[in-house]
Amino acid sequence: MEYVYAALILHNTGKEITEDAITAVLQAAEVDVDGARVKALIASLDGVNIQEAIDKAAFAAPTAGSPAASAPEEPVAAEAAVEEAASEEEEEAAEESGMEGLGALFG
Repeated sequence: MEYVYAALILHNTGKEITEDAITAVLQAAEVDVDGARVKALIASLDGVNIQEAIDKAAFAAPTAGSPAASAPEEPVAAEAAVEEAASEEEEEAAEESGMEGLGALFG
């Protein structure tokens, strides 16, 4: 989640969202940075209009009278995109790993 927040901080301050910028924000927060997660975040945000995603999430937020109204809604869309990209990368890595194992069976 801290990776998404780093991207939102960069977006909010008008900075370009790059691998180096995400890494710098995370390091400033004393987070152990995983380069693969940073790359997955950057890849998942490619072509995403972050402000539009924030606006949609804010528009879809529950009304003030509902119990969930106090939950922060802004990073939902961007976080979902990051989680999806990370999940896809993990699946691809698992498939590749599995294929390598099959190749060893058949020489």
